[in-house]
Amino acid sequence: MNRSSRIHGLDTLRALAIMLVFANHYMGFVSFKPTFGWFSEIGWAGVDLFFALSGYLIGNQVFAALRGPGLSLPHFYARRLLRTVPAFLFVLALYAWWPYWAGGLPHAPWWKYLTFTLNFDLKPGTLFSHAWSLCVEEQFYLLLPPIALALAAIAQARRSVALALGWAALASAVAAGMWLRHSWWAPSMDLGGRGSRAYYTLIYYSTLSRFDELLAGVALAMLRNFHPALWQAMTRHGNAMLAAGAALTALAFWLFIAHHFSWGMSVFGYPLLGVAFAAMLLAALSEGSLLQRTRIPGMGAIAVWSYSIYLTHKQLCVLLAEYWAPDEPLSIALMIAASIFAGWLLYFAVEAPFMKLRERFIPSNHKRRPHEATVDSIAAAT
Repeated sequence: MNRSSRIHGLDTLRALAIMLVFANHYMGFVSFKPTFGWFSEIGWAGVDLFFALSGYLIGNQVFAALRGPGLSLPHFYARRLLRTVPAFLFVLALYAWWPYWAGGLPHAPWWKYLTFTLNFDLKPGTLFSHAWSLCVEEQFYLLLPPIALALAAIAQARRSVALALGWAALASAVAAGMWLRHSWWAPSMDLGGRGSRAYYTLIYYSTLSRFDELLAGVALAMLRNFHPALWQAMTRHGNAMLAAGAALTALAFWLFIAHHFSWGMSVFGYPLLGVAFAAMLLAALSEGSLLQRTRIPGMGAIAVWSYSIYLTHKQLCVLLAEYWAPDEPLSIALMIAASIFAGWLLYFAVEAPFMKLRERFIPSNHKRRPHEATVDSIAAAT
């Protein structure tokens, strides 16, 4: 997507997500105190905001293709791999072959990184552990298109039945996640201000219990593509959605800061975050809303580089903390600047070239008609 065609509200949310993650990782691995106050304490929720964004954006791509020329699974998977894998493999190579970057942390079996299954039975403190969220997203990319294609096949005969099945499947998945978190939770996991290692391994990192925000994004994509009248009615009230989303987000943040690892928040907190972030996304997509029309300087660039910043910032700051006092304002500013620069460098050196290749050879997720394949072949030869 060209910078000029980007949606300001989505850029703001994506930039806010990486800022939250940075603040939380800075607290947990660099300063060991809430350097940015409550923003540090709740910063882990930036990952959940990324999930909601991905759920909507990928869901919208899949459903739009199904409503149009058809979805090509090879095209979809190739485009997603070219978007996410090159930068990930570059950073993984740093961990694997540069001992200084790895910092002596124990690593999981390398095949788990390469197959995006690291988050299964992941122990806190494992090398490159924050890749767990990328694993959840890659598994989501793998599963959503064939499920959508199966429902599309049903829709050829009975569209209303397919839509009902789609909404039922989505609601069932949310309920199943809540039930699993209920089943896995134990009183020993709640250590007051922190959770046990078992909490992170069984609940926090687990794909089966961390799909809530992704599904919230998918629900928005379903509304947009299959219920256009309802979508238009909702997006006419963007500022009301923004107020509701901000209120629900504030409530969820307050409850999580106070009771993050409790049974109640473990079971119900993540769906609450999903609803809150869905409302914020709806506001960002509503024509004329304050969030949609406000362009905050720098947010667009941070949004574009956010994936590369996510991959590199944590270990970079851990290493820089050996030389710069992590509590001094100048050091904090330098670490923020270094993280942005590293993200920019990785984006332009690795992400951007592969995205250009993607747009040249696989310009869409759609099935190609015969004449389109001919035109693409001629273009590739010139």
